[in-house]
Amino acid sequence: MENTSFGELLFEAKHMHKEYGPTIALKDVDFTLHRGEIRGLIGENGSGKSTIMSIAAGMQGATSGEMFYKGKPWSPKTMLEAQNAGIAMILQESNTIPHVTVAENLFAGREKEFSKYGFINMKKMYKAADEILARFNITNFKGNTPIDMLGFETKKLIEIIRAVEKDPEILVVDETTTALSHEGREILYDLINKMAANGKAVVFISHDLDEIMDKCTHLTVLRDGDIIDTLTKDQYDAKLISTLMVGRDIGDAYFRDDFEPSSLPEVGLEFKNVNYRNIKDFNLEVHRGEIVGIGGLSDCGIHLVGQLAFGVRKPESGEIIGNGVKITSPNKAINNNVGYISKNRDTEALILDAPIKENILLPSLDKISKFSFINPKTENEIVDQQIKNLSIKCYSKKTYVSKLSGGNKQKVSFAKWTACDANVIIMDCPTRGVDVSVKQAMYGIINQMKKEGKAILLISEELTELIGMADRILIMAEKNKEAKVVKEFLRSKDLKQTDIIEYML
Repeated sequence: MENTSFGELLFEAKHMHKEYGPTIALKDVDFTLHRGEIRGLIGENGSGKSTIMSIAAGMQGATSGEMFYKGKPWSPKTMLEAQNAGIAMILQESNTIPHVTVAENLFAGREKEFSKYGFINMKKMYKAADEILARFNITNFKGNTPIDMLGFETKKLIEIIRAVEKDPEILVVDETTTALSHEGREILYDLINKMAANGKAVVFISHDLDEIMDKCTHLTVLRDGDIIDTLTKDQYDAKLISTLMVGRDIGDAYFRDDFEPSSLPEVGLEFKNVNYRNIKDFNLEVHRGEIVGIGGLSDCGIHLVGQLAFGVRKPESGEIIGNGVKITSPNKAINNNVGYISKNRDTEALILDAPIKENILLPSLDKISKFSFINPKTENEIVDQQIKNLSIKCYSKKTYVSKLSGGNKQKVSFAKWTACDANVIIMDCPTRGVDVSVKQAMYGIINQMKKEGKAILLISEELTELIGMADRILIMAEKNKEAKVVKEFLRSKDLKQTDIIEYML
């Protein structure tokens, strides 16, 4: 559908085709973008939505087809070339440079602006970075702050600032909001609205239907490398969009269909008087056959709870018990059937430069080996079953995880623990970056785990997910610089997001 209600044509792709070996990512796609648009792109994992814009932004080339930007032929060789010309892309995965400062991240590729006679004037760079941060009302760190001192959400905010600081004509936001704090999301939403109002264009790639329908002026749906339809705001309907994405009606069965909290007597995971940073005197029991949800703003300690539970972080005092054993390290957790799906999959959950097979099998090696020998047939059966169960889109089990889409990476991180049959599982945003049909399948697996008597700690920033799946929901908030559980909700058919939000703020 050609857009005639907005400004002049800014970008156009004609007959864009992209192949990765035998995999066809885009099939002869035509795509237009006008000034003043906030265009949503949505589709299942591997549908091609990120591929279109990564080609436009200079990350990779198309196999065939042509592009036009501001009416002229467009074929950028690098992201820096595209950014200098006015097309900036905020990537789904972490894209900061480690072991350097905030300023060096903000001005990556632009060091010549601060150099003279071959030497970089770092003082000048730090000052320029401080001025940029001030424009975004950021005062809790400076240009000379080491980037490694900042959390995952704050690093993503640095990437946003880097992308928009030079006032691009087109901003591509690829699955970014799931990695941001509440404050970071509000900064981003404000930015994209201002860009559209000023005659720029934004492409918003997301799996969050509510978010994309709320923020976007138009919505393009992709499936298997094809553009299926483009909708205007008056045509938005969640069920219609889901059907267009999947090619079938996914039905009404999404979350659990029971509304009574239930659990078994035995405790699978327990926090005893745990203190760590701003988390004070934290106590929690997760019983077998129970899903305990933890929610709150992303910077109030909810993700730290998950890291503590798996031994990634050690409490300053108190202890964590998993399957009756004190958890002191990730190895201790794995050896005692405790699994962990990390929110930050690329650095904490997956080995990107290794095949899917190795990633899935890693926690299971000790269990499937006999006298240090592992039967290749057993290995292949386990991996093939996980790829099938989770519909991981890949050419083969030997495909490197780095080659997968964000959603398929998340499926692999999930498959690691379903493969080794962990009976206590900590899930930190387990459905981050996956599409609606995969979410539906994952929720079915989580519900099946509950029925099998597994103890599940579900940490999520999505209230609908917590309400839909948890037997109990604990809401955390920071009060007087201490992160605490401020409210507990039991599973109920009548529980609404509005009942919960006031306790989060």
